[in-house]
Amino acid sequence: MTEATTEAPAAPETAASTLLTAPPAADSTQPEAGQAEQPAEPAAKPEEKPAEPEGAPEAYEFVPPEGHVLDEGVIGKFSEVAKELNLPQDKAQKVLDVMAPAIAERQQAALQAMTSEWAETSKADKEFGGDKLDENLAIAKTALEKFATPEFRTLLNDTGLGNHPEVLRVFVRAGKAISPDTVVTGKQAPAPADRLATLYDNTPKS
Repeated sequence: MTEATTEAPAAPETAASTLLTAPPAADSTQPEAGQAEQPAEPAAKPEEKPAEPEGAPEAYEFVPPEGHVLDEGVIGKFSEVAKELNLPQDKAQKVLDVMAPAIAERQQAALQAMTSEWAETSKADKEFGGDKLDENLAIAKTALEKFATPEFRTLLNDTGLGNHPEVLRVFVRAGKAISPDTVVTGKQAPAPADRLATLYDNTPKS
């Protein structure tokens, strides 16, 4: 009887190593057996940045928020208050970034309210307003076209002074002053020769 023989199963193949899973390469600087291992030098500590000083700086350097212009007088007053409160530069700048747009919006609203009030006063003006407002505005625009520069027009628009009654009054009067005089038509006077002929009529009479 033939004796059955059993063979051990073959060991499974291992997966190829990857860069991530590969064992570290042998270090040629590793100490040999029996050689004392030198202690590793401590790593140099990163250079520590000096802590920013707390409190108000000697002088503030503010950056205007985007789309805004900082008035020197306002910045001067704000710097005084910030220094009195001992605000550091970053906190003072943050306050300014929040307040500047709010102040600008408030100023714009006040300007619009004022120019609207000027317009209403001009419409009711006794000299050029009321029923003759449109006619007088046309006269005023004639003077504006003749004398105003583009820069002056921009000033009138940006400040709202184009609605101010006294500004309109000046241009209405200027427009009337440069308007052509009314021509009075009548019977044409005779020429000098005709007048002489009338005085000395030598025509023989029948």
